[in-house]
Amino acid sequence: MRIGELSRATGASTRSLRYYENQGLLSSDRRPNGYREYGAEAVRQVAFIQDLYRAGLPSQIIRDILPCTSPTPPPGGCTQLLARVRQVRDELARQEQQIARRREMLDRYLSGTAAPAGLDAAADGTRRASGDE
Repeated sequence: MRIGELSRATGASTRSLRYYENQGLLSSDRRPNGYREYGAEAVRQVAFIQDLYRAGLPSQIIRDILPCTSPTPPPGGCTQLLARVRQVRDELARQEQQIARRREMLDRYLSGTAAPAGLDAAADGTRRASGDE
């Protein structure tokens, strides 16, 4: 199938498909007229590439993962790769926890149940000095 057909079948733009090919994630044969020709497996491969991008993996790791998904994966080469993917997943989990803590802190500030450290004492001193108590 040609690039336009693959684009329609996967929802990926032709620009994305060219990028995937440039990154070594997708391959095509060239017709004599210069058009790209993709095999039927390209639809599944593009969907997988898009899933991995959405999961936050960079193209270098995706390129390394793709041979592990073939019917005959390279011997022993996928164990280290799976460990690297787990590291990426664990880093994402750590970032999610950090973002959740930051959001909770901001929620407390916005609701008035918390104030920045040291601000309570300064505010109390200001009120006393101005006679607002």
